[in-house]
Amino acid sequence: MAFENETKKLQDALISCKVPDINKAVEEAHNAGMPAEEIINTLGAAMSDVGVLFERGKLFLPHVLSAAAGMKNAMTALDDELKAGAGSSQAKGAVVMATVEGDVHDIGKSICSTMLQCAGFEVHDLGRDVPLKDIVAECKNGCNFCGMSALMTTTMTGMKTVIDDLEKAEIRKDVVVMIGGAPVTQGYADKIGADVYGESASETTKKASAIAAD
Repeated sequence: MAFENETKKLQDALISCKVPDINKAVEEAHNAGMPAEEIINTLGAAMSDVGVLFERGKLFLPHVLSAAAGMKNAMTALDDELKAGAGSSQAKGAVVMATVEGDVHDIGKSICSTMLQCAGFEVHDLGRDVPLKDIVAECKNGCNFCGMSALMTTTMTGMKTVIDDLEKAEIRKDVVVMIGGAPVTQGYADKIGADVYGESASETTKKASAIAAD
């Protein structure tokens, strides 16, 4: 296939989790004429592999963060070309991502934001300890996906509050609510009426992409 060599180098570099190697592979692929969107899609697929290796204990958090940093560098470097092609490649959806109010753990959420962006979503990452009203406001501003993360049982209740507030604002039916985090389960997602539970960033991205494709 076209750019087979470049694809292999990009995959190997991303899975190596070494930022300089990722930067070099991206530059070489771009210089070889590989389209920016194809480069990002290749890195996104490799990032899913990194997520799986992390979940299996084969890679550790610093590795995942380095891989994510390398991906972000690639997206910055290719930003102009990616935007130029946006007219022919509509975003799959607009996603607001946030770690809920009272919770400052945002590593998993940040990785998920990166993977969603690489999968073709427009991502509005509000960060950590985000007031619940701000999450709802972002949905009102046109985000049709809402991703929330919590690492503590005391803060995960905020997810239900957001869903209730979306109902009150009469926009709940227009927003796909995705939740995740260490204490969060499929059972809790079902209980509060969330649309998607993601055990990992890669799982959440796959489920969101499947919904967007329907």
